[in-house]
Amino acid sequence: MKNDLTTIFPALAALEPAARRVLDEGVRPVTVPPGTTVFADGSACEAFLLVLDGSVRVQKVAENGREIVLYRVEPGQTCVLTTTCLLSQGIYGAEGVTETPVRGLALAPRAFQSLMATSDVFRRFVFGAYATRVSDLLMLIEEVAFGRIDQRLAALLLEKAGAGDAVAATHQDLAVELGSAREVISRQLKDFERRGLVVLGRGRVSLTARGGLEKLARPLVI
Repeated sequence: MKNDLTTIFPALAALEPAARRVLDEGVRPVTVPPGTTVFADGSACEAFLLVLDGSVRVQKVAENGREIVLYRVEPGQTCVLTTTCLLSQGIYGAEGVTETPVRGLALAPRAFQSLMATSDVFRRFVFGAYATRVSDLLMLIEEVAFGRIDQRLAALLLEKAGAGDAVAATHQDLAVELGSAREVISRQLKDFERRGLVVLGRGRVSLTARGGLEKLARPLVI
């Protein structure tokens, strides 16, 4: 599994020899089944996870049960909340759940701190990933705060369908992705159905007018 590291994280191939030894000695292979909570809201950080395969969904759950997906950690990526916890020695402000089987390398906190203190290459790697993820989160905040729900829902359906013509997801699944309420998404989907853009089924949304959804998903130009 360690042999996959620099293939999936090419930036780490340039690690200084001493830093590479610290990394090799500080990581352990991990395999996590789907549906596992790898960290909980309010918990301390136990490792810096380098994802080699699979996907971890990072989400925030409110006291009333509402959820929003903040981001996903996929192969070649790291978790900005984990980085924040390790740098501040604080606790998580959200939870991470595996969506698929996840294969990765867990770097011990002590090794992480040592690499941050001694390796320019490792610091650039960590802060580069951090900056990218913060930019993504700012875009999410802007979308949730100012975006039209019909526009965002159309874009999400197109993204999830890919080259296909259907999305296997419940109304609640889509609401979580968009940080909205299930009732709001259900109303919007029914409006899409009345307009001939989709056909709704149990746990499934069939796209019947991709062109119409694409037009709707485009940002308005003022």
